[in-house]
Amino acid sequence: MSGTIPTMEQIDELHRKIAPSQAAYDLIHTHCVIVADIARRLARRRNALFMRRCTLPADAPERTGCYPGLLERASAAPHVVVSESTVTVPTDGVSGGTVPPRLIDERLVVIGGLLHDIGTYRVLKKKHNGSNGEPLEFSKKRYILHGLLGYEYLLEEGVDESIAQFARNHTGVGLTRESVIAQGLPLPPDDYVPLNLEQESVMVADKYHSKSVPPKFVSADAYTARAARFGEDNKRRWLDLVREYGMPDVPALAEHWHMRMI
Repeated sequence: MSGTIPTMEQIDELHRKIAPSQAAYDLIHTHCVIVADIARRLARRRNALFMRRCTLPADAPERTGCYPGLLERASAAPHVVVSESTVTVPTDGVSGGTVPPRLIDERLVVIGGLLHDIGTYRVLKKKHNGSNGEPLEFSKKRYILHGLLGYEYLLEEGVDESIAQFARNHTGVGLTRESVIAQGLPLPPDDYVPLNLEQESVMVADKYHSKSVPPKFVSADAYTARAARFGEDNKRRWLDLVREYGMPDVPALAEHWHMRMI
């Protein structure tokens, strides 16, 4: 470890230092707080399953990942257990999911979630960054760079590589070198994918909330439609992640934060 693991106070300072306006801070920092909360819930759910791994039947869906009609049930009633054969009750509002290979570090998940989108301050349009009271607007052409820009910013500020990677490796369901080249993305050809379960937890959680103006929550099936735009493999990868991490109670979260859900 060559850098620091920031405290909650230092994380807030990192946001405020790079934010061009209070409006930008409010939008992006709030998004990061929400994603950190969802990621912690997902990690806690999987940790609860890990602790019960010895008592689960061999054919339990928490072991096999077999949740027939998962998205259909979730669309109808996301707050209930997603399969009649599910053995365990929901954890922290998250139902479903599978036993992970190890315990997930919830503290790192929260830190990573709070910093994952810090690069988005640098892809706001200069004339729409809130500094003059104008509406916030992200640059569509440069938005794909936000992960790498956030990673570089965190390293510049002395944050440890292991934390900076949360910013670098959370876009979509993971950007591979092949997809960067095939799509002609303005990124150095490389893999931008989670390197561990903590990073993956944040990547998944990020899909359930959008920084659109105004911000909104995104259901699992709504994101499935988004993922499908980039091909069947991308959609399948997302559905695999939903099975592994379970499904948060998105309607309850949207109600708590007084935001709409799609």
